[in-house]
Amino acid sequence: MNGAVRLAQRWAVFVVVLIAWQLVTTAADSVFFPTPIKIALDLQDKLFSPLLTKHILPGMGRMLFGWAVAGVIGVALGLLLGRSRVAVAYLGPVFTFLRSIPPPLMVPFFAASIGITRMQLPVIIFGSLWPVLLNSVDGARAVDATKVDTARVFRLSGPQWALRVLLPSALPKVFAGLRLSLSLALILMVVAELRGSEYGIGNQLQYARSDFDPLAMWSWIVLLGLLGYLLNSLLLLLERRALAWQPRHSLEARALATGG
Repeated sequence: MNGAVRLAQRWAVFVVVLIAWQLVTTAADSVFFPTPIKIALDLQDKLFSPLLTKHILPGMGRMLFGWAVAGVIGVALGLLLGRSRVAVAYLGPVFTFLRSIPPPLMVPFFAASIGITRMQLPVIIFGSLWPVLLNSVDGARAVDATKVDTARVFRLSGPQWALRVLLPSALPKVFAGLRLSLSLALILMVVAELRGSEYGIGNQLQYARSDFDPLAMWSWIVLLGLLGYLLNSLLLLLERRALAWQPRHSLEARALATGG
């Protein structure tokens, strides 16, 4: 019952916030702050219109593809480098330098080098790569010494070592990097579309600003929040299933299943 109570409490807080938002915006009666009901109706119209297939789905597909590419590169390279102290010592400062560059600042570079209409994907990959890479490095370096010794005793091959020892041990850190990377990918998708895309949510935000349409702007902003929440929830669900063999995650999964 504890799980059900906590879930009910969370939704109760959400409902209270929505009611307060509705009351405040209704009292303010400002064109810049439409009520949640107006936003929801406008968003519903957008989702059941050609905007879904022309702007929303292509942008989300590009974002997820860029995030997946960054994830594969980051995990593979991070696990490889994390097991080499020499590589981390020499490349660590380079990674720190590149990670410190705000990804939106790369938009002009990619726009000039590969074209303003094709720079969205490289921007997403560049910005999403570093959280996964650095967390994978930390995860690879944190492999328990006992597991390393056991793998040597059983003379595991390289692929067996990587799949049975290294990757499972590093997964908690890897998933932490993937969650952060997913949020950055969503942000960078919009940033890149604001500058040079003919399609996408960022492009529609620009049109709403040019047309002085605060309601449309709020609709797109709320949609981005909902998409971020949905994607993060799905990734958390995948993480719980992938890490169910670990004691802490198995307890969480059991609690969710039993409602306790």
